Amino acid sequence: MILVSPTEIQRAVLHLQQGGVVVYPTESSYGIGCMASNAAAVVRVFALKQRPLEKTLPLIVGSIDEAKRLIAWSPVAEKLAQEHWPGPLTIVAPATAEGKKLAPGIVATDGTIALRVSSHPVAHALAEAVGPIVSTSANSGGAPACFDMSSVQSWLGKAEDVMVVDAGTLSHDLPSTLVRITTTGYEILRKGQAVV
Repeated sequence: MILVSPTEIQRAVLHLQQGGVVVYPTESSYGIGCMASNAAAVVRVFALKQRPLEKTLPLIVGSIDEAKRLIAWSPVAEKLAQEHWPGPLTIVAPATAEGKKLAPGIVATDGTIALRVSSHPVAHALAEAVGPIVSTSANSGGAPACFDMSSVQSWLGKAEDVMVVDAGTLSHDLPSTLVRITTTGYEILRKGQAVV
């Protein structure tokens, strides 16, 4: 893994703030994202991934406090967050009034948002700097995830509007574990890195 310089992170922050799309490293594979409040940028992510608009995009947030602003918090969510964040656990819970203000494509038809606090220093720094960011794997639907620059560049092709943060080759880890908060506890929607 290559260390990413603060200058490069600042460039990515600026690109996001200007409505751009960024490919960046996460604790699993390379992710692609944008500011979750920017509707046009979110549409661009959907287009790049060739992802149907009804298949909503998960988020990375900079802190537990940020998560509490966007999703309905509960003792179960608090326990999971304290045990697994920062880390590869994505929590799905009903959006708050604040969460519902995010761009179309973030809140699912059942009114929920999926989010996590990332343990990867680059992903975490971006979300801390600009607020909630989209975090979906940098690939087309159904294609393998990207763990190195050659696969990222091969997938992106001539998409020159996308900034890429090069952190070298990532370890081939599983995606985040996905859990939905229920009235009685939680259910696992996808088994991944985090053991819950």
